[in-house]
Amino acid sequence: MTTPDGTDWWRTAVIYQVYPRSFADLDGDGTGDLAGITARLDHVAALGADAVWLSPFYPSPQADGGYDVADYRDVDPVYGTLADADALLARAHELGLRVIADLVPNHCSDQHVLFRAALAADPGSPERGMFHFRDGRGEHGELPPNDWQSMFEGPAWTRVTESDGTPGQWYLHLFAPEQPDWNWDDPRVHREFETTLRFWLDRGVDGFRVDVCDAIVKAPGLPDWPHATHGVVEPVDGVMPPMWDQEGIHAVFREWRRILDEYEGPRILCAEAWLPPERAARIVRSDEMHQAFNFAYLSLPWDAAAIRANVDTSIAANDAVGAPTTWVLSNHDVMRHASRFGYDGPVELEAGVGVDDAQPDRATGLRRARAATLLMLGLPGSAYLYQGEELGLPEVTTLPDTVRQDPVWERSGHRIRGRDGCRVPIPWTPDGPSFGFSSTADTWLPQPADFGAFAVAAQEEDETSTLAMYRLALAVRRRADLGGGTLRWHDTGSRSVLAWSNGGVTVVGNLGPEPVRLPAAEGAPGGDVLVESVPGAFTDGLLAADAAVWFATDGGRTT
Repeated sequence: MTTPDGTDWWRTAVIYQVYPRSFADLDGDGTGDLAGITARLDHVAALGADAVWLSPFYPSPQADGGYDVADYRDVDPVYGTLADADALLARAHELGLRVIADLVPNHCSDQHVLFRAALAADPGSPERGMFHFRDGRGEHGELPPNDWQSMFEGPAWTRVTESDGTPGQWYLHLFAPEQPDWNWDDPRVHREFETTLRFWLDRGVDGFRVDVCDAIVKAPGLPDWPHATHGVVEPVDGVMPPMWDQEGIHAVFREWRRILDEYEGPRILCAEAWLPPERAARIVRSDEMHQAFNFAYLSLPWDAAAIRANVDTSIAANDAVGAPTTWVLSNHDVMRHASRFGYDGPVELEAGVGVDDAQPDRATGLRRARAATLLMLGLPGSAYLYQGEELGLPEVTTLPDTVRQDPVWERSGHRIRGRDGCRVPIPWTPDGPSFGFSSTADTWLPQPADFGAFAVAAQEEDETSTLAMYRLALAVRRRADLGGGTLRWHDTGSRSVLAWSNGGVTVVGNLGPEPVRLPAAEGAPGGDVLVESVPGAFTDGLLAADAAVWFATDGGRTT
């Protein structure tokens, strides 16, 4: 249960992710900016979110959409100024929204002043000690130091040219070559990030979503690892990969938690860690982070048994350490769930879709996505929403390959299209040069011609719209305190139907292809329909296919 003074706000919060390049552009250059976000925060507040999470807005060459940070304590001019950041914080707090900033501690940009100093320094120098520089293997050091592969394809090592013009050492980058990994064995890296945390906490930021946090500490000696590491990272023969989820990360998280606990709030840490629930739960012990994304849940197929198993495992793992479970269906790194659920088979979440690939069934995808959202928001814990999902935005699967900016597109030799399709600027109005996103039609990624139909203004007055469903669900969720509730499963007698009670609400979802008559036994609805994923989802005792409904229980009381 949420406490009256809000001290446990993060345990039940709905947090709305903003990808700054694609949310709103106020200066008309085709790229979103902080002033644009500030101007549109009313939408987030009206939706019913408790906080907004901002993906990186720091100075960056944009080799990886801003996750290649050149300066952690400033704002990139394309997004505005520090004064714009302060104005955003002030407006959000005025609206009752907390603000979560992105922290990127595993790697920085190759343009960061400390990495430039390391390149200019000699092998074995203190400057290089802040990163992972190593001599190469082979007779002349011509081979990478180990067999690690980049998450963006190809070797995770790049060789440098030394000051005398000769081929020299190699540096580690688990992602793009423009993103050298910090060496967290060096105390100066710890001090650098303490300074960054305090810089933003002092400005009023309410917490941090911590990017790739489970990779910051590497196994001693950087041993070879000939296994794939994409997706949710599982142990192999009981051993975690040497670049993921090493024991040393926990001391760092405790260090950060002590810093945040000095500030009024509480200020929170949310872990981005692609780990199974039982491993992720170790990150959210009482003196470490507050939340961890449940990527195993995000990765689930449209299958009732798989969802129930994950919910049980996730809640048990987090309950064991006294942490809330955090649910998520979409973000800036994966195919939007309105398209993902439009496929009947497995989906590569980060691979992207092009015009010549198999296309999702849009109607099926949106119908399942709306039902999936009601299922997620009916669970106890915290939930994250990705900008545009409240509009039912599909993945943009028709981007010309010539405009793609995700580094994996080039790094993979044009085999993997990447994540651009979920990052296209969102529509605000049904018409205009960029559907209200900007005053120019020349946006940093082009919008499809049909985006106007999904615009906020096009859905505002439609009681059957996806936006209306989200607003109603979030209002009921808050009123019934579903985030602070507990889950009790019901036996429905059907493999395709999920049903549970959470406080004064019964949540029922039919993930099958045919309507299902809900039984009169335990698990049947006990009151009025509160929210439906689609109009008429529950009619004459039948729950429609690919649909979900919230019913009032306890005599219809939900407060």
